[in-house]
Amino acid sequence: MSGFRELKSKSVVLAQTNIDTDQIIPARFLSTTERAGLGKNAFNDWRWQADGSPNPDFPFNQPQNRGRSILLAGRNFGCGSSREHAPWALTDLGLRAIVSSEIADIFRSNSLKNGLLPIVLDEADVQALMRRPDDELTVDVAARELRTPDGRVYSFPLDSFSQTCLLEGVDELGYLLARADAISQYEQQRQ
Repeated sequence: MSGFRELKSKSVVLAQTNIDTDQIIPARFLSTTERAGLGKNAFNDWRWQADGSPNPDFPFNQPQNRGRSILLAGRNFGCGSSREHAPWALTDLGLRAIVSSEIADIFRSNSLKNGLLPIVLDEADVQALMRRPDDELTVDVAARELRTPDGRVYSFPLDSFSQTCLLEGVDELGYLLARADAISQYEQQRQ
């Protein structure tokens, strides 16, 4: 997992509300514990037509959205089951941040553990951003801010531990392992 301090990208818009984890990554693709390759199945039932061809109306299949790493999503994104495969699929698809007015708690927690930043803003602010998907947004993890090219600044909540993990590009175990020497010193002094 790679860390990031700042992310600059235009956005992909999925305005639907209540996008659940089965829509993000259908259950039939959950038989793997490998993260790599899950992106091809992200939003599978919306991205691909019955004959296997790309659905040209789906935002991730539209040429102007290629390479974008911020998703602007409708309210209640990531609801449903607690599958960790959902953030795995989204990061493998190339996303690094999800912006919505409501993000399900378990999905939010799984995302933060896997290098995907869930950003919760007011509904009116999300709607305003959705109307301008071609604006290059700046997500500043260190400042906990999302900025627009016209100078608007949106602060978002992010706990200090998750912020550190995102900045360092580590999960919870990686965080502990990076501090193994300090932990050993503490344990030796404690004895």
